[in-house]
Amino acid sequence: MSRQLIARSPDLLRLQNEGYDVEIRAGHLLVKDIPYVTATREIKRGILISALELSGDQTKHPENHVAMWTGEHPCHHDGRVIATIANPSASQDLGNGVRADFTFSAKAAYRDYHHKMTTYIARICGEAQVIDPSVTAANFPVIATEEDESVFRYLDTASSRVGIGALNDRLAGQKIAIVGLGGTGSYVLDLIAKTCVAEIHLFDADVFSQHNAFRSPAAASIDDLQAKPSKLAYLAGIYDRMRRGIYVHEVFADGLTTTLFYVDFVFLCLDRGKAKKVIINALVEKGIPFVDVGMGILRSQERLTGLMRVTSFAPGIDPAVLARIDYSDEDMAGNEYSSNIQIVELNALNAALAVIQWKKRYGIYRDTSRANSYSYSIAANEMANDGEEAA
Repeated sequence: MSRQLIARSPDLLRLQNEGYDVEIRAGHLLVKDIPYVTATREIKRGILISALELSGDQTKHPENHVAMWTGEHPCHHDGRVIATIANPSASQDLGNGVRADFTFSAKAAYRDYHHKMTTYIARICGEAQVIDPSVTAANFPVIATEEDESVFRYLDTASSRVGIGALNDRLAGQKIAIVGLGGTGSYVLDLIAKTCVAEIHLFDADVFSQHNAFRSPAAASIDDLQAKPSKLAYLAGIYDRMRRGIYVHEVFADGLTTTLFYVDFVFLCLDRGKAKKVIINALVEKGIPFVDVGMGILRSQERLTGLMRVTSFAPGIDPAVLARIDYSDEDMAGNEYSSNIQIVELNALNAALAVIQWKKRYGIYRDTSRANSYSYSIAANEMANDGEEAA
């Protein structure tokens, strides 16, 4: 209830987005970790409390100007009690572990609970900042979530801060597969893990080797590499810290076709051409949308050059676009990508282009080109739409 009420009440959400430690408990609004000055001129931290006026599942205009406080009575920076807000009263047990030691009264026409709470906070915290300018009530605490509340283990405040939660919800419930986690695929995982899809299925059977550490997000330790984990065990362990719903399938691409029939969208990031062709044929037959990524890097005049390609397909798209997919195997002569050369930024870019294409399909990004295949040239620094189809 606490998270839902905050999400649906613009004033409470604004408090949270500005970094305040907000909680709803026992029918009261708590803003915790507020710096204040004691009578001995120490800086401590207390809790500012207000009763809540609600209309259904969101806040109403606060009728009551009174606030409550857990902690010692806040003082001016010289140790004198802040008399302008003092309102003599006995301590109160508000239930569910909430206790108020003092009651404050600062009469004003408060517009909403953000206005009310920040007005009190400014009076209290401002005195502490005279002593130590670095203290603040906006500490941006980590906000945990319950399993039935979110796929994330803590609240996605990045979306709520900029008001794009409703857009991101267009991805909710999706089951995503990523086939191949060696380089580009690991960056696809990094990006997809930060969306609200319900499930992420990872397919790869290789060991996470030293060269993978230079093609993947994050930073593997020597201990990580010496343990010789599978790619999936290593990567799933990282992203499980952030979210739920990651499933590993340690199988080679050649034998996973039917497993993909139960997902909503597939990212193909593998360099085994024969296996890729079998998978794509099966996905096309079953009508499962996918994005395939490709990269061709060549050495030219002691520099690297080449292209990155993204091709997407879904029911309703002209199958001719599939001709742009490269089914060559990784040991093709002259392809520098088959060596362990460090091209991590190209992996990341190719993954980002693929994820953008996926998000366009589900209405998050505007798409005026309707291109289902496009490529980026490193040397020319140009993006070319290779096929514009009606999706």
